Amino acid sequence: MRYNTNEHKEKRFRIILNCMLISGLSVFAQLYLFQPMLSELQASFGVSLATGSLAVSASTIGMATGLFLFAFKADTFKRERLMSLSLILSALLTITSAFMSHFVLLLLLNFLKGIALSGVSAVALAYLSDEIEPGKIGLAISLYLSGNTIGGMTGRVAGSLLAGWGGWQQAVWVIGITSLLLGFLFYWKIPISSQVSQNSISIREKLQQMRDLLSKRLFIGMYLIAALAMGVFVSVYNYISIQLESPRYGLPHQMIAMIFVMYLTGVAGSIIVGKLSDKYRPERLLRYSLILLGAGLSMLLIPRLWALIAGLGVLTFAFFSTHTIASRIVSVNASRSKSSATSIYWLSYYAGSSIIGSLTGIILTRFGWDTFVEILLMLTTLSYLISSLATGSFHISLVFHNSSEKSLSSYD
Repeated sequence: MRYNTNEHKEKRFRIILNCMLISGLSVFAQLYLFQPMLSELQASFGVSLATGSLAVSASTIGMATGLFLFAFKADTFKRERLMSLSLILSALLTITSAFMSHFVLLLLLNFLKGIALSGVSAVALAYLSDEIEPGKIGLAISLYLSGNTIGGMTGRVAGSLLAGWGGWQQAVWVIGITSLLLGFLFYWKIPISSQVSQNSISIREKLQQMRDLLSKRLFIGMYLIAALAMGVFVSVYNYISIQLESPRYGLPHQMIAMIFVMYLTGVAGSIIVGKLSDKYRPERLLRYSLILLGAGLSMLLIPRLWALIAGLGVLTFAFFSTHTIASRIVSVNASRSKSSATSIYWLSYYAGSSIIGSLTGIILTRFGWDTFVEILLMLTTLSYLISSLATGSFHISLVFHNSSEKSLSSYD
């Protein structure tokens, strides 16, 4: 009997992991679907490069909006049902967007799609925490986050290749149909939660938690770093294909699509810095990651293809390292209001993606690639200064040990 019980638990564990991998693939394939297609949107709708980038920003603004709204009510829904509905609805919106002939309508659908997708991100980690035994939760979360990264990479590579072969509409349609099938598979396979929480916190109490967090310099600093670092990262990936298509490099569409495989260095960055954070001070790792981010950006100024590709790899590794450390600092130090703290973090993360990702397109169009990269270097330098101010005068002591996690709260 014990053997059967253990076998059942192991089977359930594998099903949950597979389902969460599916969700990550679908969510992030759809969220950044239009990132490698900006030149196609320019030609199809007759808009500028910066305006075309709003197709990406609309989705991330929708994601940020949805995460903020779900911060108040996500716990009142059954998590597996909310995730299933979100995946299916977002896929239907993606399919519909393939038939849009007006750019404003495309932006509206992308905004709604972002809200729909936020239903998965809002409760996925909570679902895993409820359903996975403590000894395996670390593995489960790392696989879920890896699925997110692979989904983002797959969506960009497939979108770029399909758009090059048959136009952006065909690319969107294929990815939308694939996401719909993944959504139904998720709905069919995902185990019913055994620990559904129906507790709800009042809006007033939630807002008070957020005000308290925003009165502490540690959290303010991490939120600003999330916005700035994500803005820098998305800006580079938004417009790198434009640079590679330019006469200086003249790469064909198929080769440019492979650039997004660089996302795998991000997976490595997250894993490596996660292990290092058990041994070294996180504020130092954060600053080292930001220095590495600046180094990657600097390489983008060298007018050689090898430097551009190498710089992109360094930048991707450094960004995911920065994101991993900053998000963990927030989670560890928000002892009594974790959901509020992480909600603001993700709101900042996607707001930076949306706002900076679009504004830097204007800079690129008006002033060129070198000025564009120099502005991103300035934002990265600002992030470094903020990290130093937010974590105190270089005297922080925080390690991510399972048995004892010291808090930075005294420095707020």
